[in-house]
Amino acid sequence: MRRQAQRGFTLLEVLVATTIMAVAIVGLVSMLSNTVRNAARLTDYDRATILAKRKMDELLLDRQLPRYIPVQGNWPAEITGSVAVGWSAVVTPFDLPPGFGPGTPILDRVELKVYWRDGAYRDRNFNLEGFRRGILAPPDVDRAKAGVAQ
Repeated sequence: MRRQAQRGFTLLEVLVATTIMAVAIVGLVSMLSNTVRNAARLTDYDRATILAKRKMDELLLDRQLPRYIPVQGNWPAEITGSVAVGWSAVVTPFDLPPGFGPGTPILDRVELKVYWRDGAYRDRNFNLEGFRRGILAPPDVDRAKAGVAQ
């Protein structure tokens, strides 16, 4: 009597296949969670850069913004979502010509710092710098001369 070969897998083959599948699934889930975390981080960064560009445009156009005096603020939560995003800025003369005085045309540097706290509660920030034309006012001349003398 000839025995007919039975079809199917042995218990050892099933265990090896299950182990391989478990390792593959754990690796995929780990990569997926890292991807989601990075996407959330980039979303916060993208939101902050868009807000920073808008704020820099406002600061460059605001001719009433005083030189040498830091200004700061926060964006409302309805704009930023759940992330608190703040900013600080200061306007200073970029380069002063020799013999400057009131009415001297100059190039102003606008320095903007944007800061926020990410999902892992780490402080994040970046700086933007913009330039605009300006004219020195009498109070700015005294501050500029004090800064040049130092």
